[in-house]
Amino acid sequence: MDNFNWKDFIEADGVAIINPDLRITYFSPAAEQLTGYKAWEIVSKNCSFIFRKWDEIKDQIQNVLEGGEPRSDDLIEINRADGKIKTLYASLTPISLNNQRVQGTLVVFQSLEKVLPLYNSLLEKTAELISERNKLDAIFNSRLEGTFTIDQECNITSFNRSAEKITGYGRAEAIGQKCWEIFRSEFCREGCRNGGDQSPAMQENSARFKELYINRKDNREVFLRVTTAPLFDAEGKHIGAVETFQDITELQNLSSHLNDRFRLSSIIGQSKSMERVYRMIENVSKSNSTVLITGENGTGKELVARAIHLNSHRRSGPFTAINCSGFAETLLESELFGHEKGAFTGAYQSKQGRFEMAQGGTLFLDEVGDILPSVQVKLLRVLETRQFERVGSNKSIKMDVRLIAATNKDIAKLVKKEEFREDFYYRINVINIHLPPLRERIDDLPLLLQNLIEKNSSKFNKTISNVSPSALKLLKAYDWPGNIRELENVLEHAFVMCHGDMIDTDHLPERFLNIHVPIEDVDDSSAPAEPLKYAEKIIISQYLEKYHGHRGKIAEALGIDKTTLWRKMKKYELL
Repeated sequence: MDNFNWKDFIEADGVAIINPDLRITYFSPAAEQLTGYKAWEIVSKNCSFIFRKWDEIKDQIQNVLEGGEPRSDDLIEINRADGKIKTLYASLTPISLNNQRVQGTLVVFQSLEKVLPLYNSLLEKTAELISERNKLDAIFNSRLEGTFTIDQECNITSFNRSAEKITGYGRAEAIGQKCWEIFRSEFCREGCRNGGDQSPAMQENSARFKELYINRKDNREVFLRVTTAPLFDAEGKHIGAVETFQDITELQNLSSHLNDRFRLSSIIGQSKSMERVYRMIENVSKSNSTVLITGENGTGKELVARAIHLNSHRRSGPFTAINCSGFAETLLESELFGHEKGAFTGAYQSKQGRFEMAQGGTLFLDEVGDILPSVQVKLLRVLETRQFERVGSNKSIKMDVRLIAATNKDIAKLVKKEEFREDFYYRINVINIHLPPLRERIDDLPLLLQNLIEKNSSKFNKTISNVSPSALKLLKAYDWPGNIRELENVLEHAFVMCHGDMIDTDHLPERFLNIHVPIEDVDDSSAPAEPLKYAEKIIISQYLEKYHGHRGKIAEALGIDKTTLWRKMKKYELL
């Protein structure tokens, strides 16, 4: 044994040296006291008589002599000289001088009386450490945020319960995997995976914040807010990172619905027909009933559907839309219900359908009048059972979706012609909202123009603020077959052509130049001299009534500051 210090062993509780022939070659004074044997009595004798369970001890000593591997802290029973049996702690260490083969075994005895206090103290400390670890595990797993840690190779080393719930992966599945294999995000694949030491997760600076989309284990896409912070050991060495994340998909859905394009205020109009539409939206939003929205192309059926969703209890869920006229029969079924891998030619992987994507929210079926009867039958069954199956699967999925359908066709006539299933029609037509064409509510034109001018002024960075009386008369005389969508296109054309502050007749598309305006309309002195200002006054008056004169709420609803609102109220004598 190299650098062997005999003094250390002589002062130990008890020391014996056994050679390869299993004979005792050394027996310390402490060993004499523990066993009752004198060294001169037993040195050079076979050691078997000392150990009570000699067969077990013999195998252990032989293993040490042959393999050179030490054993420590084993409880053994020895036969004392007085005939009593004594239990001791023992360790076996190979003796090898100058790195040669093993020359013998060093046996160190320790009495339980001396070791027990240390052992009990160790048990107590171990219990304390286990208790603290359990507390940390409880805190770790009780966090609402998903949390996991990674080492410097981006291997996941811990994974809490919230992380399991958000990602769909169990702890056992995640630990040992690369973080990007669990998150399955483009950002992770391109950033961490290819970034090496420069990847965002491996930076040693302060915490970093990111919002990104990931794909769960079930392939459902969720939007996360992720915070990454460096992880250091007790010595301050950088050993990896800790990542916490929250599922903010609902917040993202709600935020997207609050876009100006889909606010209820975007449905402009003060005509009696539009007032009926507003009341219907308000009433159906409080229920979960199926709604059928009818009206010509361009009347804003999807806007109404989104307004219903936004004002319902499902507002924080997804709004999923599909145009049913854009798919063949087989493809439409797959788009609606999803499919399993191998369900048909080209189905290389499983895919969610629109019903699954809309779970907890609203599914909008546009152009429902173009759906073939074979698909209508399957949709009818889904609406009746509130369950559906993916194409190629017999596993039912419970449906938690509010259905809103829309069409520009007269489905009642299609039913009479037996081109549309009567039972399906009555199932989707629980509540009907009919949107009037623009030509039937032409009195709303000034308000619509005012709204579009404000939007386009920002879009084109122009100061256009009005439409000339002659241009307004042409717009009012037009039949508007494309309805609001066509009006939006006409205003965009006018903004491109106009370089002043007022849209005139020569800024309108060429088809408007051939419109015949009745003479009585041209000389109508009762029309407002400035129709857009008149429309603005009406809008402010309506909001004053709606919010009971609360200028802060009115300014917020109109998207202007309170000073501008006060100036306009003074201008229109509304103070």
